[in-house]
Amino acid sequence: MKDYELTVLIHPDLEVDIDAPLAKVRDLIKVNGGTITVEDNWGKKKLMYTIKKQDFGVYVYFEVKLPADALLKISNTLNITEEVLRYLLVTVDEKGRKALEEQAIAAKNRTSNDDDIEDRRHSRDNKEEE
Repeated sequence: MKDYELTVLIHPDLEVDIDAPLAKVRDLIKVNGGTITVEDNWGKKKLMYTIKKQDFGVYVYFEVKLPADALLKISNTLNITEEVLRYLLVTVDEKGRKALEEQAIAAKNRTSNDDDIEDRRHSRDNKEEE
């Protein structure tokens, strides 16, 4: 099984009861032998252009593990699901993911180093005032 990212754009009128269409997507993934590792509801956002006469949509992001034969079945089902305006199912770029993790670690290290420098500067200034 490979890692994939699935972003689903749900009809905006279903925002109040978002659990029903998301349950369909979750069941679709599980029935086809997949597992959901991450699910993140990005909320209702304005679309760049009208899709199926809608100017808004609810974005939901999934990280999933799927067998190779499940991709076509999931795509075909999402294409005819009325609650789903659009979807994007792509393989995870492992090199890109590792690069992002390294950038996040480097940024965290820079922030902690900056805090240490600021603390030292602050304590030195306090000693000079005494």
